[in-house]
Amino acid sequence: MLGFRILRTRLVVACLFATAGPAWAVHGIDPSDIDRNADACTDFFQYANGAWRASHPIPQYMDRWSKRWESGELNKQRVRDLLADMAAKRDWPAGSAEQLSGDFYAACMDETHVDELGLKPAQPLLDEIAAMKTSADVQRMIGRLHEMGVGVPFKLLVEQDLHDPTRVIAHVDAGGLGMPDRDYYLKTDKRFVEARDKYRAHVAKMFELAGAKPAAAKQEAAVVFAFEKRLAEASLDNVALRDPHNQDHKTNFAGLVAQAPAFDWAAYFDAAKIPHDDLNVTQPKFLQRFATELKSTPVAQWRTYLRWQTLNAAADTLSAPFVDENFAFNGRYLAGTTEMKPRWKRCAEATDQQLGEALGRKYVEKYFPPEAKARMQDMVKNILLAMKDTIQGLDWMGEETKKKALEKLATFNPKIGYPDQWKDYRGLAVGRASHWDNTVAASRWNTADERAQIGKPVDRGRWGMTPPTSNAYYNPLLNEIVFPAGILQPPAFDVNATDAVNYGAIGVIIGHEISHGFDDQGAQFDAQGRLANWWTPEDEKKFQARGQCVVDQFEGYFIEPGIHHNGKLVLGESIGDLAGAKLAWLAYRKSREGKAPEPTLDGFTPEQQFFIAWGQVRGDETRPETQRTMVQGDPHPVAKFRVNGPLSNLPAFREVFQCKAGAAMVRPDKDRCEVW
Repeated sequence: MLGFRILRTRLVVACLFATAGPAWAVHGIDPSDIDRNADACTDFFQYANGAWRASHPIPQYMDRWSKRWESGELNKQRVRDLLADMAAKRDWPAGSAEQLSGDFYAACMDETHVDELGLKPAQPLLDEIAAMKTSADVQRMIGRLHEMGVGVPFKLLVEQDLHDPTRVIAHVDAGGLGMPDRDYYLKTDKRFVEARDKYRAHVAKMFELAGAKPAAAKQEAAVVFAFEKRLAEASLDNVALRDPHNQDHKTNFAGLVAQAPAFDWAAYFDAAKIPHDDLNVTQPKFLQRFATELKSTPVAQWRTYLRWQTLNAAADTLSAPFVDENFAFNGRYLAGTTEMKPRWKRCAEATDQQLGEALGRKYVEKYFPPEAKARMQDMVKNILLAMKDTIQGLDWMGEETKKKALEKLATFNPKIGYPDQWKDYRGLAVGRASHWDNTVAASRWNTADERAQIGKPVDRGRWGMTPPTSNAYYNPLLNEIVFPAGILQPPAFDVNATDAVNYGAIGVIIGHEISHGFDDQGAQFDAQGRLANWWTPEDEKKFQARGQCVVDQFEGYFIEPGIHHNGKLVLGESIGDLAGAKLAWLAYRKSREGKAPEPTLDGFTPEQQFFIAWGQVRGDETRPETQRTMVQGDPHPVAKFRVNGPLSNLPAFREVFQCKAGAAMVRPDKDRCEVW
């Protein structure tokens, strides 16, 4: 239950990683998870935790499952306990973190009242859409929806200037699609044709729930699909979106007006309290398509489209029929899940999404001890040093480029756990009368909070994720690596675990995020976070050739006959996994110098524990439907190839498990990939 979508930054590179806390102390790897019938040198993914997957089927409400996903769901119980305690008390000071979080959660959990209200909370907005008669009305409604975080048909994002990252500017971005990406509208493969049929039926059903007769609903769904298809035709595909140069089109305000003169940009910016300053148009072709739609598409079709997008964004805040239909398409069909998450989990997620730093303050007070932060800081320091040693030792990079790379590495800013300065959510009013009203109010507050940064010097203290989030990210414009408290829980990280396990689990994630600064995207940004080329031509060609090795490797990974990974789409994440494993290994070995050797546990040497920890923490079982969606649009490979792919390139893995030449987990020297 995510509610309205908040329009946030595009260029953050997130490593999707749901993990956080069951209350166990893991001092080594868990040997009971290992499939003893598998061969580590043939399929390490199966070997490392195949037994766990066999005995722990994917829950009906999840699209993938592993210890880390189980841990992430268990972490939501912690969040629920905090929220339930806050919701149980009614006399918190108005505007306090406890009052906002508790009341938001309580209103969300009052399912009976939500169902009684039905469509009523959204009806005034839908009536306004129905009353639109002119293009000016359409434009004002677009602005209204943007205030609520509903980015249709374009999005207005808030992030730094690609060429002067000390400044925050507006970015006008493509949006407005109801399916995962443009290819779902355009590709002729059977699975995409089927998805289009399912989508049109889904849109029609939602219109019926909102009061339309079946025949009219079907016609309206056809209008929506045709409109969105035209937007899709003008949108960049997922591979093109990975190149920041394809989205670098800075202009002044007059230039924006010239690109889409049919839209009243002055009125829009003034209503949003955004200065008429320089900005970036990420996809000029899309903006031109939008301008054409404003001039040529009848207002009646705009009414249908905006009505649909409102229902689509708001479905999970409405009554059960809307929630169920939204799940039927997005959950059951696209992801393959057969049950919806329990309401308390959906409400915990919604509270975190909208009020993450209010909730986060309470979360870190209880679940993130100072010693955890201190140990993470030490690991990050060691892995940064490993990257420094690696750069200095590269035989394919010249001294001039090495100097620039080391300058960039020296400016890395690690953030661990939680912000130094918390948001106070001043001016936000949340009550218990309406989950819809709370979601609208919080979405508007978050949107205004983001927009208020435009035209100001960048605030380096702001975070792109909430503290309870089980994830991590790298931001090239700030050159920062960020690890929220939610990811720093077992099995990814444990203050009581051996160094071998921690370096093999969270250490690889740390190395992964560091290497994002030097992957095919990050390498295009310099030490100051500017989109600027710091490579010599010769070194850049060598770097690209090494990246092509990774592309070719992942092009050969099939999830089923006829469907394989797009190597260019997953290049950045795959470079991150490859470099992350190498850097964490080097840092682990370095950290043990001068210390007594760590013990062999359960028959596994510390070195073997290191690699098994990675295999166990990344060992997702994933539904086929989700894998198909991932291969289409997710820059992360499926779990099997995130484990086997990078390790098959590492000589250290081969040595530790004594794999022979020709084994599946040992790539021939001529095919072995190494970027960093």
